[in-house]
Amino acid sequence: MSNGEYWNPILETLPHEKLQQLQLKKFREIFAWAYEHSKFYHKLYSDAGIEPGDIRTFDDIRRVPKIEKSMMRDIQGKDPFPYGDILCVPLEQVTEYRQTSGTTGQPIYQADTWQDWESGTEAYVYALYAQGYRANDRLFLPFGYNIFIAFWAYHYAGEKLGCEMIPGGVLNTEARILKMQELKATAMGATPTYVLGMAETARNKLGINPPTDLYIRKITVAGEPGGSVPATRKRMEEAWGAKVYDQVGSTEIGHWGWECRYQAGLHVNEAFFLVEIEDVDTGEPITGPGKRGKMVVTSFNRMAQPCIRFDVKDLIEWNTQQCDCGRTFRLLDGGIKGRADDITKVKGVLLSPTAIEEVVRDIPQLSDEYQVVVTKKGDIDDITLKVEIIPEYKDKVDEIRAILVDQLRLKTNLGYNIEFHEYESLPRSQTKSRRFQDLRPH
Repeated sequence: MSNGEYWNPILETLPHEKLQQLQLKKFREIFAWAYEHSKFYHKLYSDAGIEPGDIRTFDDIRRVPKIEKSMMRDIQGKDPFPYGDILCVPLEQVTEYRQTSGTTGQPIYQADTWQDWESGTEAYVYALYAQGYRANDRLFLPFGYNIFIAFWAYHYAGEKLGCEMIPGGVLNTEARILKMQELKATAMGATPTYVLGMAETARNKLGINPPTDLYIRKITVAGEPGGSVPATRKRMEEAWGAKVYDQVGSTEIGHWGWECRYQAGLHVNEAFFLVEIEDVDTGEPITGPGKRGKMVVTSFNRMAQPCIRFDVKDLIEWNTQQCDCGRTFRLLDGGIKGRADDITKVKGVLLSPTAIEEVVRDIPQLSDEYQVVVTKKGDIDDITLKVEIIPEYKDKVDEIRAILVDQLRLKTNLGYNIEFHEYESLPRSQTKSRRFQDLRPH
């Protein structure tokens, strides 16, 4: 395809029945590959009494054992070092090393062949093209090049699409903003936390108003749920005068979902991935809308270190709406709703951190930063919300406190100790933030 014309109507508009046939074929292929080439997968499936010839229907797929991060941590560090016997290719065929961020424990190492990396890049290109990126865009990359996959993937995908790429790796936040302004960058990608942080720095330290003084008109966010949280998206779009699109993926899986320009929900890239939703408690499949469950995903094109029925623990929900963009890839309703292992009981109530984010980010007198700390006082749970009030609203503390108390009770069914902190006193992050801290003894 020529630069700027990355639309695959054969795959992206395939009738759902034919798309499922393709998925079943691809699942059988990756299952057989892993069974034959990975000692880990061969033992896992042999112990379960399943071999390649047994996979004939989607019901057969649901009998295949799932894997999760704890299993992958147990594997790594062993021969062939450092990936262990999940590896399906000789070490000399591994060309790319990446690892997870480690925000939920020991990082997972990910091996890719060059073919794997090219396929993963193409999956990301589908996202950027659907969001309106074209070869005449000038993309700024406001992050340091590290061992996490997201930074590299955004760069390679933009490059493959024909965009002009401007790396901002060693620059600090102020220098990045000035470079965006100097070169008239039209798009960028970052975490929601850093998108908001950059806008704050531009206004408060440089006297730059992003909507009028910069040229960014498209922003792709990933790494945090904020891209699909309406209040957070609104803040980002107002701060930059740009459209903000959510994109989701992980180091182990790849880039499996994205919003298109119509923003009817997250499209699942069903030509590259099989996404299943399971009931959190029973494990039963959820095939229709209206019920949230945890995601189980298979990547079809990861050959070095296959990811087959990976229990991601992200909470998602199907949306049966047909997107006006014409793509038949199914939609998720509201993006990532949270994580099954993030949802915790506080005072006997199930709490999702994204519900707190929606409340805080919907109050314009508060800054973008906040923290939630859960502790235990004797036998009683105690939950504290720390927020920053924008200086010109300091005389409105009592009014804002009343709004917070009311909305938090309504959205989370809990009462909080609310602390108001000086503006810009809470920690800032350039990558994934850790705003929720559960300090109770477990």
